[in-house]
Amino acid sequence: MPPGLRRRTPGLRREEVAQLSGVGVTWYTWLEQGRPINASAQVLDAVARTLRLDPPEREHLYHLAEVPFAAAPEALVQSVGPEIQGIIDALAPRPAVVYNSRYDILAANGVYRDLFIAPAAEPAARVPANALRGLFALREEESPLLVQDKELLQVMVATLRASYGLHAGEPVWEDFICGLSQASPLFARLWASGDVAEPGPRVKAFRHEAVGELRMTSTSLSINGMPECRIVVYTPDDEETARRTALLRKETTKNPAP
Repeated sequence: MPPGLRRRTPGLRREEVAQLSGVGVTWYTWLEQGRPINASAQVLDAVARTLRLDPPEREHLYHLAEVPFAAAPEALVQSVGPEIQGIIDALAPRPAVVYNSRYDILAANGVYRDLFIAPAAEPAARVPANALRGLFALREEESPLLVQDKELLQVMVATLRASYGLHAGEPVWEDFICGLSQASPLFARLWASGDVAEPGPRVKAFRHEAVGELRMTSTSLSINGMPECRIVVYTPDDEETARRTALLRKETTKNPAP
């Protein structure tokens, strides 16, 4: 704003907010007073820019105006800090992993890495950089030890599609979907179904050459400050699995954290 009269308090006057937002003073006054003026998203965005609102403040403005809020797509998080790594390490002997919405593996504890590595095939191998690619695109001898149930895979693809809605048209996402579709006819069929689902508890079965079959319930936990990311923890579904899972902790030294 150009220099003007001396101000008694810091900040913009009502007239200045209206001017910078491109709206009339009367209209902006009515907005402040909560009158039913049917504010549009475009006008609310202009006011938010003028007031330099951060994302939570902008969302709150939308709620006050009773306008549906749609957050702008954000770049996917690709790493985690030591605090999150420490949390999932402390969950052992329960396998735990951090995924973003594309199922990229951002961090994992030793039990998870041991569960998803076939020691007889490649003792030094790491889990795939992306969990879905590990399930659909690798050869059978390279694949993780998940007992691949088609219904479970369908739910995972449906969860991916729900996230894809925020990223449709982004080159990285389109290349990822195209690559998996070309590598796996099963993924292509499941993707073409158009089903969507939210992350939630799932019972999954695994085979490990050292301890045998394991049945676990996966639970997703959101992470504040890391949009579109979640911690997934695998909890034994029965007593025998609990006993066998405890044995996995002895194997984690073979696969130290990267």
